[in-house]
Amino acid sequence: MNDTVISLDALKIGSRETLAASVAGGCSSSTCGSAAGPADMPPQIWEKVKDHPCYSEEAHHYFARMHVAVAPACNIQCNYCNRKYDCSNESRPGVVSERLTPEQAARKVIAVANEVPQLSVLGIAGPGDGAYDWRKTRATFDLVRAALPDIRLCLSSNGLSLPDHLDELAEMAIGHVTLTINMIDPQIGTAIYPWIFWKGKRRTGLEASRILHERQMQSLEGLVARDILVKVNSVMIPGINDRHLLEVNRVVKAKGAFLHNIMPLISAPEHGTAYGMAGQRGPTAAELKALQDACAGGANLMRHCRQCRADAVGLLGEDRGQEFTMELVPETIRYDPSKRQAYREWVAREREDRRSAATQAQAVTGGTVAADTPPMLAAVCTRGGGRINQHFGHAKEFQLFEVDAKGVRFITHRRADNYCIGGEGIEDRLDAVIETLAGVPIILCAKIGDCPCASLAAAGIEAIDAYAHDYIETSLLDLYRQRHRQAERRATRA
Repeated sequence: MNDTVISLDALKIGSRETLAASVAGGCSSSTCGSAAGPADMPPQIWEKVKDHPCYSEEAHHYFARMHVAVAPACNIQCNYCNRKYDCSNESRPGVVSERLTPEQAARKVIAVANEVPQLSVLGIAGPGDGAYDWRKTRATFDLVRAALPDIRLCLSSNGLSLPDHLDELAEMAIGHVTLTINMIDPQIGTAIYPWIFWKGKRRTGLEASRILHERQMQSLEGLVARDILVKVNSVMIPGINDRHLLEVNRVVKAKGAFLHNIMPLISAPEHGTAYGMAGQRGPTAAELKALQDACAGGANLMRHCRQCRADAVGLLGEDRGQEFTMELVPETIRYDPSKRQAYREWVAREREDRRSAATQAQAVTGGTVAADTPPMLAAVCTRGGGRINQHFGHAKEFQLFEVDAKGVRFITHRRADNYCIGGEGIEDRLDAVIETLAGVPIILCAKIGDCPCASLAAAGIEAIDAYAHDYIETSLLDLYRQRHRQAERRATRA
């Protein structure tokens, strides 16, 4: 086991310009991946990812996902997982409030589709393993496909049982599969997986890790061979697999993974996981970013993951699951596609307008700002749609962007409890928000009160609401251009 904890200076940080070219789908653009647009990949690949919020950073501003908890059985034990724990306010893989039959799941999907026009993807992510609990998974997908033929179907799996169902997945037109791969060195796997259940027997130690590794590689290779897009999830565990994930990133790229999602370990003691009880810490935000940056040149990274519950509903970063518990879903329900169709038509128009505005703004910025001008880091309050459209006090997360003469890049998100409740600000929460925004000099929001604005300023954070409801990219480019001009004027006066 690797006893060294990863740090910022322990990794060679790749340049901002160096991003991997995807080996999946023949992408050749240096920006191909979750941040890419239609110009960066073949049309058939863009068609697969354009409305999938997990596979496209742009799509997550517009489209929602839904997970149905129909697969409770699992064939491996992970030291970071405890599926018995549940809190309705907890966003963490494996957590669910109610388990569903396939028939209940199909009814619930229709209910959500009727009320959430942003819904584009149905995923089965547990709470166990969808490929191991295959009968329920298959039945759910068949029922949903019959009721909503235009919804995308997505499966998450640890890969141990998945090779047994590769042909079925292709026949069912499952276009996206997420594989959790935390190691390619079975020795490291012994510190992550206490046991697996394989061919009617519980296996432990190095034998278990070797079997799991071999089956995961078979899964990845078999999915890619069948033109199914693969996102690889990896949990970053300081002192165990943090450095090793650089090699995981290299290998999954070579085998054709479309995206690699490196997630921080969640190990609070109250969750009751083996790691949580043993005091294993998760990585800091700086350590996670250092590892992600060090993967430049490898598989393209997903940086907008929210580590969703296995029964999540809504846009990434929000969960409306409590609005659609089974006691609220009618026994008999008919699907009305009109809202979703109208919404998709609106998104198509909005996307075109947003891209056109961003292209024009970028052309101006590129012509007025020197290429070596230092980048600007900013946080944004948004409710979706690619706009700065959320009140500072209502924000439960902040999306971080970096801007330079070459454009705007999404970096990550940071979560915090919303500062304002019932129209009143809570001082302790504001302190926590300021701590969450440490190192970020600017925040853009739709509106902010004088008191929180002053508190942020005292902490060295400038709050700006002048771009309320404008596009994120155009606003950031305009602000960056303004700051560059101000810096030039100060330099001239000096």
